[in-house]
Amino acid sequence: MKLVTAALFGALIAAPVAAIAQAADPFIWLEDIDSPRAMAWVEAQNAKTLARLEGDARYPTFLGEGRAIFTATDRIPKPDFRAGGVDNFWQDATNTHGVWRHTTLASYRSAAPTWDVVLDVDRLAKDEGRNWFWKGATCLKPDETLCLVRLSNGGGDAVELREFDTATKTFVEGGFRSPEGKQGAEWIDRDTLVAWREWTPGEVTASGYANVVKILKRTGEATEIFRGEESDVWANASVLRGEGGKTDGVLIQRGLTFFESDYSLYSDGRLTPVALPKKAQFQAYVDGRMIFTLQDAWNGFGTGALIAYDPKDLAAGPALVFQPGPRQAIQSVTNTKGLLAVELLEDVKGAVDVYDLTAGKWTARRLALPKGETLSIISTSGKDDQLFVGAEGFLTPSSLWLADGATGKAQKLKSLPARFDAGKDQVDQFWATSSDGTKIPYFVVRPKAAKLDGSIPTIMYGYGGFEVAKPPIYIPELGKIWLERGGAYVIANIRGGGEFGPAWHQSVLRDKRQLAFDDFAAVARDLEARKITSPRRLGIYGRSNGGVLTTVSLTQHPELWNAVVVESPLVDMLRYHKLSAGASWVGEYGNPDVAEDHAFIAKYDGYLNLMAGQKYPEPYVTTNTRDDRVHPGHARKFAAKLEALGYPYLYFENTFGGHSNDADPEMNAKRWARHYVYLAQKLMD
Repeated sequence: MKLVTAALFGALIAAPVAAIAQAADPFIWLEDIDSPRAMAWVEAQNAKTLARLEGDARYPTFLGEGRAIFTATDRIPKPDFRAGGVDNFWQDATNTHGVWRHTTLASYRSAAPTWDVVLDVDRLAKDEGRNWFWKGATCLKPDETLCLVRLSNGGGDAVELREFDTATKTFVEGGFRSPEGKQGAEWIDRDTLVAWREWTPGEVTASGYANVVKILKRTGEATEIFRGEESDVWANASVLRGEGGKTDGVLIQRGLTFFESDYSLYSDGRLTPVALPKKAQFQAYVDGRMIFTLQDAWNGFGTGALIAYDPKDLAAGPALVFQPGPRQAIQSVTNTKGLLAVELLEDVKGAVDVYDLTAGKWTARRLALPKGETLSIISTSGKDDQLFVGAEGFLTPSSLWLADGATGKAQKLKSLPARFDAGKDQVDQFWATSSDGTKIPYFVVRPKAAKLDGSIPTIMYGYGGFEVAKPPIYIPELGKIWLERGGAYVIANIRGGGEFGPAWHQSVLRDKRQLAFDDFAAVARDLEARKITSPRRLGIYGRSNGGVLTTVSLTQHPELWNAVVVESPLVDMLRYHKLSAGASWVGEYGNPDVAEDHAFIAKYDGYLNLMAGQKYPEPYVTTNTRDDRVHPGHARKFAAKLEALGYPYLYFENTFGGHSNDADPEMNAKRWARHYVYLAQKLMD
């Protein structure tokens, strides 16, 4: 199908950038997700790409290696404390949709736990004729037998809520149930929820999220306790659960932007504002204290501070729990029965501290966990002070530890078998110098014996947004398919991430975004200067916000790479706020409807700045039809413009799975096999 005439498109390309921005988008029809015309285009693109990638002689081998990893039965079953025991959600080759199952802690400690299936999602999907995927459950404390189960039809962010009784293993007849939508709910008591959803059609924010919070009774009676504005990003609520499961109040968050919020405490039928800066984030409730992190300095507290509020004495103001240093960053905060647990990065290496409130003062204890590895708090117990913690590194298989917050001691429970031969590789951390002189850390995993002559096939990954850190992790499929074949892997810890706290993120917001792209290019040049790789052998990969990074990198620095994987991407940055959840990210990128913001976004926009007459490497663009977070139109339109300009490219669109790509292990095995075939073609051949 001819999309536009060459003459018309040539005229658009020859026009000034500002003029193009105002011109009608010739590919906007691809934003109509399920239209016959758009889906016919997708089918044609998929056929060409699958012939190329799945027709490669390496594909069956890569697929087999990936499938063995994604469906392995000796994986560590991810634990979740519930009802005095341990839950796990398990997917494998037989249970592609997965099973929710339960065991005792004693059994979980053993090499072969005895599991009791609570809910078989494969069977449910078959019985109901729906493509159900598990999105978790919220259970009523302290017994944790009544749960609100979240199910997604197709794997997207929108879910259906249903009340489920884990004792009888059945959905509660006439119980709480809410139709599919972007929503949430928490238990107040057995017969009461606090819920936020689209109560009437169209009653959502511009981002598509709920902005009305109600107290919902089992009888169906719903009492509104908060209403935000359509211009907000969202509204939600957290139940403050005290001793013995008692509700001490409900904390309402009004999301003004993705990073700015107002908080109010709902108690005894009244809403009371909580004095906080706009950039504060609720983290946990423990020992009668609401715990927040601060993204800005405020009232004597520094940027990144962890503070505690007594909801019974808001007038007294907050107290400091912990102030991170310049090379520290809080990654997550949660609580056990009586302790606060804080996951940290220190120079992009992990640590976990627990805090105890005694006589009005917070005291810290560091848990005895592996040093130099990335640590992740997986689950905490509400019945005692135990917590599960994961540990891993690039070449160190994931291990699971059971820690006692009261003593600081930890015991290794399980270890993932090595999925690839890591003995031939080494890990280094280097620092590149960006355009403004800032030092940017990055990790390199490479063969020890490889010559430093620029010949190592290298995949460079970056994200650089939303204060999301990217520390070293064990990636079995990468090791098996790529590292074992002599490749190298790089993580660039560019600004915009959370590696060094809020300041590292905020330094590249809005009009400063170009600095994050400069950071990424600086790492590429540093790799070349160290003769680790060269443009002919260097490929880049990014997804979601990383799609902005990779498409900008393609258009600004085509000379630096020979392969570009663009997955589930944001690309059209002058329309992102009008697509799916895009309006919620204006705080990160700016508002294209504001002239000043439009101007700085247009300077880097990868879709807008894709021009004729350039020497772009052939990119692989891929997305998901059912992605309801980042609209598939971004990827579609970028590929269509590449096609109209006559550039070589590959495009593939999966038809289910959502933004997280966590729906189906078989689908993931195929997805990564295609990725690595493309990367091998471009960097190893």
